[in-house]
Amino acid sequence: MFIDEAEIIVRSGKGGDGMVHFRREKYINRGGPDGGDGGRGGSIILKTTHHLNTLEKFRHQTRFIAEDGKRGGPKDQTGKSAENLVIDLPPGTLVYDAANGELIADLVKDDQKIVICPAGRGGLGNTKFANSRIQAPKIAERGEPGKEKNLRFELKLIADIGIIGMPNSGKSSLLAAVTNAKPKIADYPFTTLVPNLGVTVLDENTTLVLADIPGLIEGAHTGLGLGDTFLRHIQRTRVLIHLVDGLSKDPLADYSQINSELSLFDSELGKKPQVVVINKIDLPEVSERIDEIRELFKKKGIFLFFISALTRKDLEPILWKAKQNLDQAEITETVQEMPIYHPKSKDKPYSIKRENEGWRIEGVAIERAAAMTYWEYFASVRRFHRILVAMGIENALREKGVVDGDTVFIGDHELVWSQEWEDDEE
Repeated sequence: MFIDEAEIIVRSGKGGDGMVHFRREKYINRGGPDGGDGGRGGSIILKTTHHLNTLEKFRHQTRFIAEDGKRGGPKDQTGKSAENLVIDLPPGTLVYDAANGELIADLVKDDQKIVICPAGRGGLGNTKFANSRIQAPKIAERGEPGKEKNLRFELKLIADIGIIGMPNSGKSSLLAAVTNAKPKIADYPFTTLVPNLGVTVLDENTTLVLADIPGLIEGAHTGLGLGDTFLRHIQRTRVLIHLVDGLSKDPLADYSQINSELSLFDSELGKKPQVVVINKIDLPEVSERIDEIRELFKKKGIFLFFISALTRKDLEPILWKAKQNLDQAEITETVQEMPIYHPKSKDKPYSIKRENEGWRIEGVAIERAAAMTYWEYFASVRRFHRILVAMGIENALREKGVVDGDTVFIGDHELVWSQEWEDDEE
C-alpha cells in the first residue's frame, strides 16, 4: 500500500541531572565538591534513505521518544549521553509542524538529515558552581527537558519522468512495458489509485525513474477525485510523458484539459517539458485515425509520438526523447547538510496571567529553568530567584499586584511567593 501522508509525535531525551556531592576519603577532613554533570539526552533526527518509498511504517508507530541522558556521578564523573534517535524517511518528504502548519523541512536527496528536536543538555554538577567565595556549593542543575513536537509528513514521489493523462489512457500499461514495475491494470477508469514507480534501462550507462500518476479529471486541482493529491507528485518530476488515449472522441480536448489542470494547481507544472504520445495504435479504429490526429495536433504546434503500450510498439523513441528533455531540464532542488530546526517565535519571552487565585508564568526559557532547578537545595532556589530578577519577571509580578502567600505556577511547579529574600548565599 502507498501512504503519502502521516502524523507522528516526537520527543528528544531529557538531559541527565547534575549531582551535588562532596569528596569523602579517609584522612581527608573536608573534601571539596566533586559532583559530575549529567549526560546529554538523545536528539531526534530525520534522515532520508532510498530504501523507503512510502510512509506506511507510520501507520503502526506514531510516537518516537529518544532516551534520556544519565545522571552525573561522584568524583566528577559525567553521566553517559544517550544515543540519538534517527527516523528514516523516503526522499521527497515534506515535514510540517502539525500544530501550526509551518513547513520545517523539504527532504529531497538521499541521506539528507535534519535535527528536528535537539536533545536536552545535561545539568551541571556542583563542581561547576565552586568559586573562591563559595567553596562548598550545595547547588546543581537538573537536566534540560527534552523537546516534543507533533509532525506531519507529506510525501511527493521523486521520479525523473512522470506519466500523465486522462483515466484509462494506458499509463500503467506503459510503465509496466518499459520498467520492472508491476502496477494493477484493468480496463476501467481509476484502476490506479496510487502512483507507481519503475526504473527503465536505456543502455548500460542510462537509466530513468518513471512514475505513472493516477488519471486526472476536470476539477482535479480543487481536489475532485483526489486530484490535488496526485498533482503533488507531478511537482517532483522534471519531465512529463503525456499519454493520450487514441480511442478518445476528442484527443486534443483531453490533452488541453490535463494541461489546464496542471496550470491551475501550480503554474510551474504547465511549463515542464512534455513528450506527447498517442496510445493504442494496435487497435484498428486508432490506426485508421493516425493522420487525422497528427494533423489536429500539428495545428497547435505539437509533435506527436504514436505507440502501443500493450504490444510494446515504438516505445524506445519516446524514452530517448524524454531522456533528452531531462538532460536539458534545470535542477532547482537545493540541499542543506544536517540543519537544526529552530522554531520561529514572535512571542514575548514570558507571559503572566491570573490562575486559581494565583499567577501563571509561561515562557520557554523560564519553564526550562524551573524544570532544571533542584528545589530541595536552598542555593538552587536562590539561583532561580536571580533568573526571575534578570528576566524582569519579579518586577512584572509586583506591578500586577502579587502579595505574600500567592501561588505562582511555572510549568508543573507550584511556588509560594515571598517578598523577603536573604541576600547571603548559603
